[in-house]
Amino acid sequence: MTVATNRRQMFLRLLSRPVLVRRGRALTALVAVVVAASVATATLNLYTDVQAKLHREFRSYGANIVVTAKDGSSLPPEALARVDAALGPHGIAAPFAFAVARTAAGAPVVVAGADFDRVRKLDSWWSVTTWPATLGDALIGKRAYQSLTPKGGPLDLTFQGRTLHVTPTGILTTGAQEDSRVYLSLADFTRWTGIEPSTIEVAVAGSPAEIRAMIGTLAAALPEADVQPVRQMVEAEARVLDKTRATLAASTAVIILTAALCMLATLTASVFDRRKDFAVMRALGASRRTVSALFAAEAAGIGLAGAVLGFALGLGIAAWIGRANFHASVSPRFGIFPEVVIGSVLLALVAALMPISMLRKVQPAVILRGE
Repeated sequence: MTVATNRRQMFLRLLSRPVLVRRGRALTALVAVVVAASVATATLNLYTDVQAKLHREFRSYGANIVVTAKDGSSLPPEALARVDAALGPHGIAAPFAFAVARTAAGAPVVVAGADFDRVRKLDSWWSVTTWPATLGDALIGKRAYQSLTPKGGPLDLTFQGRTLHVTPTGILTTGAQEDSRVYLSLADFTRWTGIEPSTIEVAVAGSPAEIRAMIGTLAAALPEADVQPVRQMVEAEARVLDKTRATLAASTAVIILTAALCMLATLTASVFDRRKDFAVMRALGASRRTVSALFAAEAAGIGLAGAVLGFALGLGIAAWIGRANFHASVSPRFGIFPEVVIGSVLLALVAALMPISMLRKVQPAVILRGE
């Protein structure tokens, strides 16, 4: 057996002795690293999934981009096809056409033509009793229903001398301007009024930067139209995402800092408890560098073990948060394991810096005399 092999075996024996003899302090330091590693793992797993899920949640609240014809005219017949081509699979678009008609009693009412299949996907937040299914059926807003046909009977709507007989089949409640409108299928509306869609509402999933990029793409695809964001929706989404990111980062930083302080206190106490052991090592010829390397290796070993345990625990925490808050699974990101390991080991080594500086000041003769 070579001298190098003997030295390695001795080093490993000295490295494992504190864990076996002083289990309480080693366990405290290990728990601190496990907590930090699990929080970091859960945060990194949640960060991407939370953003994606928040984007999907916001899309359920309707459009965040509006394409309108300039000067109050209609959009080109192929406008919807251009918008669909620009969006691809990343968004939903629904065309709308508007006219002011009059009832048999002469009351004005805004009538909108809409593609109900697209609107159901775009505005899934609308509260609708029954969606129109056949020609001649109408979706009527709650306020319009109460003022125009409180008994739910048919309506005669007149526009430019042309009368359309419609049957309200569903009541729409949004709490906004939609409650005062009557919605017809786009085919019925265009056949009756001759008016083509003047507005296309678009819901795009993505970050504010991605939404701005899509606005530029749509503007290039439809130079004859105005493309604008729904600022309240975009700004609200940006604020929520910023606050979510800030909350995750702040809570993670606080927990990791607390874990680092806990480990610092534990390692410092360990140095005080083992002063005689280190003094004996120094008296037997071990250099300051060797003693410091031994202590740093102990801290790094605790960091590595804590990273492995914390990573597994963090994946479980992320999955639980996803189920509890989003009712959906959070995909484990095993690619972050090296980052968690490196971060945990660095955390342990940083916490060991002050104890190592104290260790280097140990005077063997003074300690061994009991002073």
